[in-house]
Amino acid sequence: MSPLMREMLEAPPLPLLLRLAGPNATAFLVQAGVSMAEIWFVARLGIEPLAAIALMFPLLMLQQMLANGAMGGAVASAIARALGRGDRAAAESLVWHALVIAAGASLLFLLLWLLGGHWLLSLTGAPARVISEAAGYGEVLFLGALPLWIMAFLNAALRGAGNMRLPALFMIGSSLVQVPLTGALMFGWLGLPALGLPGAAVSVIVVSTASTVLLLVRSLRPDAPVRLVSAALTLRWARFADIFRVGLLAALSPVFVVLTISALNLLVGRFGVDALAGYGIVARLEFLLVPMVFGIGTAMTSLVGVNMGAGNLARAERIGWTGGLTAAGLTGTVGLLLAVAPGLWLDLFTDDPASWRAGALYLQIVGPAFVFQGLGLSLYFASQGAGTVAWPVAATVLRFVIAVGGAAAGVLWLDPSIGFVFACVAAGMVVYGALTATSVARGAWRKKGA
Repeated sequence: MSPLMREMLEAPPLPLLLRLAGPNATAFLVQAGVSMAEIWFVARLGIEPLAAIALMFPLLMLQQMLANGAMGGAVASAIARALGRGDRAAAESLVWHALVIAAGASLLFLLLWLLGGHWLLSLTGAPARVISEAAGYGEVLFLGALPLWIMAFLNAALRGAGNMRLPALFMIGSSLVQVPLTGALMFGWLGLPALGLPGAAVSVIVVSTASTVLLLVRSLRPDAPVRLVSAALTLRWARFADIFRVGLLAALSPVFVVLTISALNLLVGRFGVDALAGYGIVARLEFLLVPMVFGIGTAMTSLVGVNMGAGNLARAERIGWTGGLTAAGLTGTVGLLLAVAPGLWLDLFTDDPASWRAGALYLQIVGPAFVFQGLGLSLYFASQGAGTVAWPVAATVLRFVIAVGGAAAGVLWLDPSIGFVFACVAAGMVVYGALTATSVARGAWRKKGA
């Protein structure tokens, strides 16, 4: 047994979790800065591109959350459980299976976009100029999706083996390149073509392609944590099932998160383009909470997976609660701060009074509920490691029903203010976190481990 694996099985949970989460948390904070820089660049293009990115952002995040979170977490979980039971050959075989899934997933996203992307955008009722801007961004993003998926799964394989540092270094390096490249491709700096909003998508594809090549080269080296070796290239349905058993059900969670954001886009759009632009700014903040929690959550996935594979159920649960409370404290602090001082976020992106007021109202109502978002999301990642995500997914669906169903009923029949819509969003977050935590407390993992 390697020293790292022994530490994952025996070291005190909180210091171990913080140490493993540190590189990921740093990397995802840097990546959050990239997202902030991108929306700052887009805001310089005008209100229509800003509204367009609000329409496309849920689809962009759906792909990223599926690749890095749901399916990526399933890859990390499967590899961690294999290593926890001492089966390195299975872990190396799972890497090849993950690459096959990455190719299939990127093709699926492209086909779905080609078949229904423009139709979906037209349902929003947004002005033609906004839809045109959004479509141009989407065409680039989904045509170049393959390296995004491969990069995500190779990083997940490394995390499943307990190596948090290398994926973090790749993420930080790519982020430092992506910010200036995005500006250059959007505005024509350094002699590059001024592509406008699609330039942001081109930047994502270029950077992810370069990162993927470097990760593949690293995975071929003899000292790789989980090697990409030809001897392991034997595809088996059981290996695919090991990933899909967690990943397919887990995929419902980001799907419903994005459905929630997209449906709320439609509802908020009834209050005008300015309100939609303001909501797009603060909705992106919720997606930035995902990277904040992801730093802790990916460490939880690996630690819980290794300990479940080794039969250490009580320790796996202790790790889950430790990480869950830590994440809740982090997101809760951010939410309360921005509820009190919304300008700390909004002033970075807009000086339009109507958009600012809509965003501020959202933060004042929904910000205090961010603590439940952090708790539920971190326990979702931990549940991936445990190999059972039914309750976190059910909580996500219930959140959708409360947030969207309640808001839609109000907008259609009660003619409320936009504040009613935001109150439904907050209520959905509270239920999501509370139900997920209750399921773990009542033994969802113990039933899986039995």
